[in-house]
Amino acid sequence: MPDNRRRILVTSALPYANGPIHIGHLVEYIQTDIWVRFQKMRGHECHYVCADDAHGTPIMLKAEQEGITPEQLIERVGAEHRRDFAGFDVAFDNYHSTHSPENRAISAHIYERLRDGGHIERRTIRQAYDAVKGMFLPDRFIRGTCPRCKAADQYGDSCEVCGATYTPTDLIDPVSALSGATPELRESEHLFFRLADFEGLLRDWLVAHDLQPGIVNKLEEWFAAGLQDWDISRDAPYFGFEIPGEPGKYFYVWLDAPIGYLASFRNLCDRTGIDFDAYCGADSDAEMVHFIGKDIMYFHTLFWPAMLAGADFRLPTNVFVHGFLTVDGQKMSKSRGTFITARTYLDHLDPEYLRYYFAAKLGAAIEDIDLNLEDFELRVNADLVGKFVNLASRCAGFINKRFGGKLSEHVDEPALLGDFIGAADAIAAHYEAREFGRAMREIMALADRANQYIDRRAPWVIAKDPAREEELHRACSMGIFLFRVLALYLKPVLPATIARAEAFLGGAPLAWDDVAATPLGVQVEKFKPLLQRVDKEKVHKMIESSREAQPAAAAPVTADAAAGVDPVAPQITIDDFARIDLRVALIEDAREVEGADKLVQLTLDIGNEKRNVFAGIKQAYAPADLIGRQVLMVANLAPRKMRFGVSEGMVLGAGPGGADIFLVSPDAGATPGMRAK
Repeated sequence: MPDNRRRILVTSALPYANGPIHIGHLVEYIQTDIWVRFQKMRGHECHYVCADDAHGTPIMLKAEQEGITPEQLIERVGAEHRRDFAGFDVAFDNYHSTHSPENRAISAHIYERLRDGGHIERRTIRQAYDAVKGMFLPDRFIRGTCPRCKAADQYGDSCEVCGATYTPTDLIDPVSALSGATPELRESEHLFFRLADFEGLLRDWLVAHDLQPGIVNKLEEWFAAGLQDWDISRDAPYFGFEIPGEPGKYFYVWLDAPIGYLASFRNLCDRTGIDFDAYCGADSDAEMVHFIGKDIMYFHTLFWPAMLAGADFRLPTNVFVHGFLTVDGQKMSKSRGTFITARTYLDHLDPEYLRYYFAAKLGAAIEDIDLNLEDFELRVNADLVGKFVNLASRCAGFINKRFGGKLSEHVDEPALLGDFIGAADAIAAHYEAREFGRAMREIMALADRANQYIDRRAPWVIAKDPAREEELHRACSMGIFLFRVLALYLKPVLPATIARAEAFLGGAPLAWDDVAATPLGVQVEKFKPLLQRVDKEKVHKMIESSREAQPAAAAPVTADAAAGVDPVAPQITIDDFARIDLRVALIEDAREVEGADKLVQLTLDIGNEKRNVFAGIKQAYAPADLIGRQVLMVANLAPRKMRFGVSEGMVLGAGPGGADIFLVSPDAGATPGMRAK
């Protein structure tokens, strides 16, 4: 191993295993993947690991709603995450799950070290309890009226209308989001991690490492405010790991989630023979680098290093923090079609476009970046297709047709090629510092110079004169030599495109140290298009596929309704009633609606056709229990465009709402399509 070869363990934050990957997530994974690919091109021993964050109350409840086990849910979502990451060429060396034997063992080990070191204490707390569901409620599962602005239906810890933060006990008329019951305050003994025990160590860590200024400033604020103890336990029922020696108590998901980094790496080590302690032991001289979003800085720069130190593991070398993604200057929105999942993007556009666009926007500061869709199209087409790919296509045809695919033995302008090769150190420094935007600007400035050279030499003019054949050969070969250097510089960002470029150039993978190895006299393959232009229509279709219409405005609240009284509706005539087409419908399929709190999507057979209906019965019925059941539906209700699709009817039910909804079913012997009388 060369003396300057580094050993680096790299992680990205663990995606939660209850929903799809979206383009906001991909900022981090693409950023990390680019940095890792660059390190590997430099010849360093770099391992990139990640995992699904698979524990917690939301996963337990979602599995319950779907009528499956949490294990089945996280297995399905994990497969979807792996597929989507692979679609964007995010090349993990290992992708695991926090619900793994390795994570259980390391979590128990770290907890026991902290406990035996005197860093865990017991404390009795009072918290909200749902007597109907038989469980303590996380703050986000309590809803009520905001105590400040009086906005209804707000979370138990913050108001989405006025931005106030508070505790669930401050809410007006709080209810459980799970059952609708009023939460009770009950006492329970919990375990707390004494973070303040590690303040001195954390201050030393802050000084010893080159953390981003934004992290340093935040840590100083947190130190000044005083470090608070951290509740690391949760009461059953809970999907997670039971705490050793504490029956009915489970590790809070945020304790075992970062430990999932070590567990994923342990799994890789056990399979490949890598020395785990050489990277993670207290005496390790390797590097351990975390890429995270700014919303989880507190956990990664306070709790995580303190836990590691208390359990005699090495501390992170650095924590690289990035900002959030906006689209067209605004937060991602389902109604505007800008909440785009990874899968929806891949259904319409080349992942290399997004990898390049993010790289062109990313720097080392903790700043949000914007995906401006018009700029996205223009920049990708101008830079990647117009400058980079076009450079090769302008020269390769002459090389293939006139010179049998063989490049010249001579460099036409050595000084120009020398400038390209000489940029390697500066571009490498930008990649190392995560200043990807600066790297892309320098690379594209070189691409401009390469195209200016081709414009100046005008091989299409030279080709008309048989006496200038050697000049043509040298000019076109020079274009390919410059293209090769650009391809090498772009390889961490565009792995699939550059793999095709490498095949054209002869097949050998480009390493960073190959920059000066100009392929004089080398045989190249027939040139094939490397990347197509962004199609505006495909961008439009992607947005439309992601768009959800806003729900219809709610009906005005009457005085009776506000008082909890069910008023009698205004009278209608028998002719009015006769216009309602009530039909017997068979529920062929029922599915949970992603992102909806109350809706179930039903596929109904009404005899001569199938209907798609969204029904607000999620709290009363598990989708699996509805399949095969007959119900009554209003068949001639005008279709209603909702956020989640078009609803083509209405099923009939009665009750006050929430968990107390009772579907109206026909007697035995009714058949689908039969009209109700």
